[in-house]
Amino acid sequence: MNQADTAWMLISTALVLLMTPALAFFYGGLVRSKNALNTMMMSFISLGFVGVLWALIGYSLALSAGNNWIGDLSLGFLNGVGLDAAGAIVPITIPHALYMAFQATFCIITAALISGAIVERMRFSAYLTFISLWSVVVYAPLAHWVWGGGWLADMGAWDFAGGTVVHVNAGAAAFVAAFVVGKRSEYRASTLLPHSVPLVLLGSGLLWFGWFGFNAGSALAASPIAGLAFVTTMLAPAATLVVWTFLDLWRSGKPTAVGAATAIVVGLVAITPAAGFISPLNAIFLGAIAAVPSYFALIIRAKTSLDDSLDVVAAHGVGGTVGALLTGVFAERSVNGVFDGLIAGNPGQVLIQGAAVLTAIVYSGVMSFILLKAISIVLPLRATADDESVGLDITQHGEEAYMHVGGASARTHL
Repeated sequence: MNQADTAWMLISTALVLLMTPALAFFYGGLVRSKNALNTMMMSFISLGFVGVLWALIGYSLALSAGNNWIGDLSLGFLNGVGLDAAGAIVPITIPHALYMAFQATFCIITAALISGAIVERMRFSAYLTFISLWSVVVYAPLAHWVWGGGWLADMGAWDFAGGTVVHVNAGAAAFVAAFVVGKRSEYRASTLLPHSVPLVLLGSGLLWFGWFGFNAGSALAASPIAGLAFVTTMLAPAATLVVWTFLDLWRSGKPTAVGAATAIVVGLVAITPAAGFISPLNAIFLGAIAAVPSYFALIIRAKTSLDDSLDVVAAHGVGGTVGALLTGVFAERSVNGVFDGLIAGNPGQVLIQGAAVLTAIVYSGVMSFILLKAISIVLPLRATADDESVGLDITQHGEEAYMHVGGASARTHL
């Protein structure tokens, strides 16, 4: 046990937990006011249901010994998860219970990320059922394959803090969810503008703040690698923001605040798998490169019939994929002490990273489709057209974020 490591991981766990409320602000500001609370609740509810399921069963399935495909139930209901380091599947110098809690925050926010693709039209009960099951059936096995000694780890796939496990995984699930649930009734019929850009900026800023725990905390110690991950997490989104601003200027002549907030998130997503594996200078290159595919993915998606409402696929799916692949390009053993990438003479690592990304996309996509279809047999996925018109704040929660013009409430329309 190491007191400095324990102190750092206490802070990191709190920082990552803060990211879920930050995501709620980011997503909540991007939707119309009549759906603001419902959208924010889609993030907040994950703190409860996914967090409890992780402690009861998800943690054991993801990060106990098991086999190459899934963990066993030896740590179920926190059996053997105590205040010493005993029983953890990875070498740690912190309390096992703290390691479990740190990993819980990852599962919680990954499930919440999916909500951005189906806001303003999915029934809350169906969504809650989906993310609860998804956290156990999809997230836990994939986490085991990469971080729990599973077959992707044996293959040599590297993911420092969640490029494939978190972002590609959530992006694939979001794509499928948007497809299965269908587009909003007013999609393309009217302009669906963000109701509060300041909330979006607040959310992105808090996400960046929390992300230092997300990435630097993944070193699991107060170590030089944690310091490296901290610096790369600062520099990569900064570079993404610069390139994104130039792209906005080139395309429309006006750099937008929503674009800036989105750029920060894309840069954070992209650096996540590479944070402790590449040099600070290469982090700038990675962040700059990552801006381009996500920027144009946003433009292309807007021209399709896929209503990925808050562009989870472009930001997290594409950003995570680019980051995972570039990890295989920029990684240097002289920096991380673990493995080399393409520029250090190991081109095969890019192929391994690509295989891991493809695996995450296929598994998450297929299983998410099956889960949504199974849930739809028991619960309707879509809110009614009347509910969509009034807004899901009132119809799903019986409350609203703002009083409407003249003090008239949306309740009067029910």
